[in-house]
Amino acid sequence: MANSYYAAAVKSATLSWKAFFFGSLDPGSFITVDKPPAALWVMALSARIFGFSSWSMLLPQALAGVGSVLILHRLVRCWRGDIAALLAALAFALTPVAVLIFRYNNPDAFLTLLLLLAAWAVWSAVEKGSTWRLALAGVALGFAFLTKMLMAFMVLPAFALVYLLCGPPRLGRRILQLPAALVAMVMSGGWWLAVVELWPDATRPHVGGTTADSWIDLILARSAGILETTTQGANLSGDPGWLRIFNEQMGGQVSWLIPLALVGLAAGLAVTLRAPRTGKTGCVCQVVQKLVTV
Repeated sequence: MANSYYAAAVKSATLSWKAFFFGSLDPGSFITVDKPPAALWVMALSARIFGFSSWSMLLPQALAGVGSVLILHRLVRCWRGDIAALLAALAFALTPVAVLIFRYNNPDAFLTLLLLLAAWAVWSAVEKGSTWRLALAGVALGFAFLTKMLMAFMVLPAFALVYLLCGPPRLGRRILQLPAALVAMVMSGGWWLAVVELWPDATRPHVGGTTADSWIDLILARSAGILETTTQGANLSGDPGWLRIFNEQMGGQVSWLIPLALVGLAAGLAVTLRAPRTGKTGCVCQVVQKLVTV
């Protein structure tokens, strides 16, 4: 059953549509899990179709892994050809923490898939100068927020920088296009939160992991690291802080690749220093591509 905490919520979602919508831990919808329910929705739909089991619950996670590898391969091939795409896909697929999350029922599998979809949409927008492709990236980030809250927005500075510096339209148009993506992100990520916050307290489940019974309070507290020290996740990832990714618990998972990524970033800047701003060989474009990859 992988993480029994989320497995219980998936099973509850197969027994009650109210539990499904709220991401409740129990079919009576007394209390929710401590994350928004987007990842639970996908697993619960699979369990409703095939019957609740470990296989039906984890099948969407595995498919998210396959989809993530495919997206990364197609994305890199578009810019750097087949060999680079194959190496990138293999490196991603064989990274130990990636192997783990795509056979487990934590929200990270769908978070990764949605962030890669957003990256693909941003790079497509850079090629075409398209507002709707940029908005599509915002939609993907909005649903990533409904998967694992503010962790989804860690990529926002890099994504905005990519389009602001490398988009083909004039600067004024690029500046106007970014708010359109922001609106799409807020709408796709905020609709569920608005419904839940407006729902009468007496008829909705308590928000798990809080004392104030508010998703907004939970999100703000998590962003400040207040609640992370007392939840189940803190035991797995260490104390909150900017350098958490380098601590003993998480350092061996993926942060060992960061020095290599930074070397690639510096090399790309050096090689394309005199190239044009836009295009696949452009100096700034090469650098921000690597920023997205980092």
